[in-house]
Amino acid sequence: MIIIPVKEGESIDRALKKYKRKFEKTGVVKELRNRQKFSKPSVVNRERRLKAIYIQQLRQAEEN
Repeated sequence: MIIIPVKEGESIDRALKKYKRKFEKTGVVKELRNRQKFSKPSVVNRERRLKAIYIQQLRQAEEN
């Protein structure tokens, strides 16, 4: 359960924003979407590999 301490005088909007940020960090929605469909381990590995290649290319371009 996510607990957000609200300080005295703090607006509800600010507390709600903190709650949304914490909820997003937990990754619940992302996991639910992934569980809706089955993806083969080979497909998952391929996606991870492609993502790693993409990130590596971004970092190399940043260095140059």
